[in-house]
Amino acid sequence: MDIYHPAATPGNPPEMTEAEREATLENYVLSHITPEDDYLYRLYRATNTQLLRPRMASGHLQGQLLRMLTRLIQPQVVVEIGTYSGYSALSMAAGMTAGSVIHTFEVNDEQEDFTRPWLEGSPYPARIELHIGDVCQLLPQMGLTVDLAFIDANKRQYVDYYELVMDCLRPGGYILADNTLWDGHVIDHAYDRDAQTIGIRRFNDVVAADERVEKVILPLRDGLTLIRKVGA
Repeated sequence: MDIYHPAATPGNPPEMTEAEREATLENYVLSHITPEDDYLYRLYRATNTQLLRPRMASGHLQGQLLRMLTRLIQPQVVVEIGTYSGYSALSMAAGMTAGSVIHTFEVNDEQEDFTRPWLEGSPYPARIELHIGDVCQLLPQMGLTVDLAFIDANKRQYVDYYELVMDCLRPGGYILADNTLWDGHVIDHAYDRDAQTIGIRRFNDVVAADERVEKVILPLRDGLTLIRKVGA
């Protein structure tokens, strides 16, 4: 005997798989936000065709959020830990005002040949300073008072980056930390011995227990934590 299945009848398309649903929903979101500008589009395409691990780039959705957050916060001094191809730095620069500056730190010196021309050829070269080297050594020597920090680098060192930035973050300043859900690995026991997952879990626990800040985790892409230092 045939079994009636609504999904198989004319006018009722088959149910989507979870992967199809996520992809369709992402496309829907992207089609209903401010369009990606041409320069960032070309950078993202070059990132995907010329670099390893292109998923590390922020992309249109997160880039637009970074742009809008910088417009809201209006930071004068931004620190970014983990430049990669420069997509996130350019997104933040687009939302900043003249006279403000992003100090972006990239530990991989082999990345500079790709990234620096994209930063310098952008509409915002005066707002971005690229530093090649270990931020843990470079930042303390700079004497900065930071309004906004974006952390998107080695997951094993997230707690170190957090404390490093907190030391120079003004009261009322913000920290954004990317990948804080780590593709769901933070709740998956199969990754209990994975060093990067351990680093992200430790960071999330430290921030959750830190009474110096208020915080929220946004389930955007791979998880984005918004942190505000109390006191202003």
